[in-house]
Amino acid sequence: MTREKTDFWVGLFILLGLVALAFLALRAGNMSSFSFAPTYQVHAHFDNVGGLKVRAPVKSSGVVVGRVAQIGFDNQRFQATVTLSLEQPYAFPKDSSASILTSGLLGEQYIGLTPGGDDQNLADGGTIEFTQSAVVLEDLISKFLYSSAEKEGSTAKGPTAGPDAAGAAAPAPAR
Repeated sequence: MTREKTDFWVGLFILLGLVALAFLALRAGNMSSFSFAPTYQVHAHFDNVGGLKVRAPVKSSGVVVGRVAQIGFDNQRFQATVTLSLEQPYAFPKDSSASILTSGLLGEQYIGLTPGGDDQNLADGGTIEFTQSAVVLEDLISKFLYSSAEKEGSTAKGPTAGPDAAGAAAPAPAR
């Protein structure tokens, strides 16, 4: 092989490597599904967004219908404000609801939209009124532990019958 052919194949190999590296970087950054479809933005308020991130998918019936555009905090309502960028072909009624869900047990979080029954659709700049915050695994565990501790405490202090109800120790039986 001549030197020019070797240089060509090495250059092609490096170019393919760079394309693969760019593809992996876009996949890791959740940017692989760019959409150039026109979008409209709606807002939703949540008490807790958990681990929701910008560019997280917005799904309805398992179909990606948009992405999370921005996450902020509303100082008047003391809630997180999430701006959703929905693709224009997907129109949702005004009384639709938004929930923060998790893919699998410990997967990424996304927003699930459930359509309502209103005749009018959400418009650009509209607000989704019905929201359900993220379920935080640590909160569930602590609630379970505290409720178990309360049950243990209430059974240990349960009422006793007889003359020992005031707390006096009963004498040991004589042998």
